[in-house]
Amino acid sequence: MAKQEEATFIQSAAESPTALLRELVAHLRQNRTQLREEWARRITEAGLLTAMSREEVFAEATTVYDNYVAVLETGSVEALEAYARDLSERIIPRGVETHEVLGIVLLLRDVLARSLFKKYQSDIALLNRVLDAYEPAANRIANTVGVSFVQERERVIRQQQEAIRELSTPVLQVRARLLILPIIGVIDPQRARQLTEQLLRGIRSNRAKVVVIDITGVPAVDATIANHLVQAVDASRLMGATVIVTGLSSSIAQTLVTIGVDLAKMKTVGDLQGGIEEAERLLGYKVSRVGEAPAQEETG
Repeated sequence: MAKQEEATFIQSAAESPTALLRELVAHLRQNRTQLREEWARRITEAGLLTAMSREEVFAEATTVYDNYVAVLETGSVEALEAYARDLSERIIPRGVETHEVLGIVLLLRDVLARSLFKKYQSDIALLNRVLDAYEPAANRIANTVGVSFVQERERVIRQQQEAIRELSTPVLQVRARLLILPIIGVIDPQRARQLTEQLLRGIRSNRAKVVVIDITGVPAVDATIANHLVQAVDASRLMGATVIVTGLSSSIAQTLVTIGVDLAKMKTVGDLQGGIEEAERLLGYKVSRVGEAPAQEETG
């Protein structure tokens, strides 16, 4: 009786989740070539990663497979997270979508699960225990890869948005100590803050004394944006630059008066050309028209 209980205890210990995972890892390594090729084939058949060549898909499949098995063996996802971020950096610019990445990970899970069904089909009870040990780890791997890809995609989107905002509010140097900031489109609070930061950086880097902010292309200004504009003027003044605002429409002017903006803090000129002329006057430049050169007298 004691020997039977001891044998049961040894069998139970051998079939613990840790022991089962070790056996699973050995199985996946032994059948690495076959399972990896099956997975790459399934990826192609499913129409995933079409932006990549077959060779590239197979190379990435190899690395992902090995990382997958390593996580099953060690329980650590750090290396997989690092690889997932690196992979995301390389394939996102090529147009690979989130559903494709999640799709290939789920396909790998399916390929491996099918191999387990085949291996343990004669012992359903053992198969269930193997799957109980495998599924939590597989779910963690899928979640790790998915989250890493989404985070990298969000980072790329933020960079693109920042680049677009910078292009939409360029700070231009037209001559020494004179900057122009033409603003086009709707100004939200985030863009207003970014605009002010760009303006102050431009003033500092160009040692500007006068800045012309042209808002001809701005359809509307509310109280929040008006206050941001006033703050930008004040901040520029603290850095030693005078701000001239041009392109005020009648509706925006009425809005500024209605919401009580202190217009004494803002130097305004009707249009951009007038603003540049006023800026040049403040900087001490003299603008004169160049006429035709006088004709040379003929000598006899």
